[in-house]
Amino acid sequence: MDIKREESNILRKAEEFLQIFRKGEEFTQELLKENERLRYKLVELEEKLKEGDESKVKFLDERIHILEKERKELQEKYSQVEAENKDFATKYVEVEEENNNLANLYVASYQLHSTLDFNEVLRIVLEIAINLIGAERFAIMIMDEKTQELTAVASEGLNKEDIPTVKFGEGIIGGVAKKGESYFTEHVSGRPSTDLLNPIVCIPLKIKEHVIGVIVIYSIFIQKESFTNIDYELFNLLAGHAATAIFSSKLYTQSERKLTTIQGFLDLLKEKPRREGTKY
Repeated sequence: MDIKREESNILRKAEEFLQIFRKGEEFTQELLKENERLRYKLVELEEKLKEGDESKVKFLDERIHILEKERKELQEKYSQVEAENKDFATKYVEVEEENNNLANLYVASYQLHSTLDFNEVLRIVLEIAINLIGAERFAIMIMDEKTQELTAVASEGLNKEDIPTVKFGEGIIGGVAKKGESYFTEHVSGRPSTDLLNPIVCIPLKIKEHVIGVIVIYSIFIQKESFTNIDYELFNLLAGHAATAIFSSKLYTQSERKLTTIQGFLDLLKEKPRREGTKY
């Protein structure tokens, strides 16, 4: 009985051990499965993390590309604004120069109309052409209504006697006097100035539509390829004021001469009876 009981105890303990062993085996299997699951999860997390890093890198690349594009656009806008500022600055200088020239022309025109002396008016016109336009070699030619010829009455940089008389309607100078339209050469610097019948500029001196003479320019001090709008305005304004001043002073001079002649003749008539009276 004792032996059977002992065997029964041994079997029971063996069974308990087997159960414990099975539980340990099951627990081990569960640990292995859990370990495998955790390893898989770890790999999955690493892949997701890697994918996340790639997404971040891609996002940052796209952001850098956008910022680089914006930088280029801003740089282009800045260059455009800078060019506009330079253009505005250039225009400002041109407007300032034009205002100065117009102010100088106003003063010069005031001087022109402040005298009725013909020679004084010619001198003022010469000074204006030199100081305001920068003319170096030029002349003022007046139309003779009787002979229909243009003759130089004043000049700068050359002798007026060397300037040939031009018939009305002939050549550049005569054509300007006939049409009443200014002549400007296209290329100032390349134009020869030695031919006195072929100037670089010829401006008609007009009172309304009547041409009384021309201003011919053969060379200028300032080296330039062509004339600007400011130059054209100065030429036109100068021609208008100079024509009025020259015409007025010429009429005044002629009238003064006539008055002087008439007065002298009257004086002779007054003196003649006295001389006859002294004989008796």
